Amino acid sequence: QVLLVESGGGSVQAGGSLRLSCAASGFIYSSYSTYCMGWFRQAPGKEREGVAVIGTSGRTTYADSGKVRFTISKDNAKNTLYLQMNSLKPEDSAMYYCAAVHMCRWLDLQGDSYNYWGQGTQVTVSS
Repeated sequence: QVLLVESGGGSVQAGGSLRLSCAASGFIYSSYSTYCMGWFRQAPGKEREGVAVIGTSGRTTYADSGKVRFTISKDNAKNTLYLQMNSLKPEDSAMYYCAAVHMCRWLDLQGDSYNYWGQGTQVTVSS
């Protein structure tokens, strides 16, 4: 069973930066490198939204909200996914989740295709 554990959330002021990490384990039949990984977020009272996705080739896609400010990356040697967030805004406040899907056919920002989800890490940005 694949296990995803997020970390790195916290409280920052607007304009600040955070780096989220998602440590993955439990890959028995397929290696971490064969998984597409994504970051999603959900604020209270709002629907979950995709933030960024990285495919097995390293290709990435971003939601418009973070296209310039956020960078997703994946270290296959460490089985770890990252999200570097710069110039944070209060509207970025949410619970951030990482998710994994094996050999994705497209970079899914909707989140419907992912098999595994972490428990989330809270990001709070104050003005």
